[in-house]
Amino acid sequence: MHPQSGESVIDRIEENLIAVILGVMTLITFANVVARYVFTANILWAVEATVFLFGWLVLLGASYAVKNNAHLGVDAVVEMCSPHVRRALALISIAICLAFALLLLKGAWDYWANFANLPETEGRWFPLGFEENFRPKAWYAVNDIPFPEWLRFLEGAMNDGDEYEKLPRFIPYAVLPLSMALLLFRFAQAAVRIWRGEIDRIVASHEVEDELAEVRELRGEN
Repeated sequence: MHPQSGESVIDRIEENLIAVILGVMTLITFANVVARYVFTANILWAVEATVFLFGWLVLLGASYAVKNNAHLGVDAVVEMCSPHVRRALALISIAICLAFALLLLKGAWDYWANFANLPETEGRWFPLGFEENFRPKAWYAVNDIPFPEWLRFLEGAMNDGDEYEKLPRFIPYAVLPLSMALLLFRFAQAAVRIWRGEIDRIVASHEVEDELAEVRELRGEN
């Protein structure tokens, strides 16, 4: 599936961020391999940085795949239904996806919030407000990634002026609420498209059509 024309600012930021993350991961991994086998050294923070970047790539990629209808799915039942039934099934599916994305967003916020000196939400399933008392955890840092000098301004705002030796966890963990909010937004966009009749499913169910067409052509030629 190809992206729709007329991409928004969010689309461009999302695509560029995914591309940058993939590029940085490649550079860090390559640099660490060179350091090990050429200089018999090691970039201590390379593995942890790559793990965090891979997490960003996967989580942002989930919403990007929804935008492009690129998630794989089985459509055996859907194809047997009439267009009206397919639309009804698609609306049911997208409603479940929206509810699930909302739950993921709540869980992601609650996990990240205290690391950013922010309150978690109250309520077991759906947010019913924000907690009044909580323990700020912005002083929690990762294991190996050093703290960049250009982020020193965060120490006064987030760590009571104390110096960070390692990168605080609220920075890499920020992908959790960010990606889940983006996933919810993408599902909402898909819901609008289904309601308008532009699509009748939210998965890529015809990813092998080109291959099958080529096979048929080859058999016809033979």
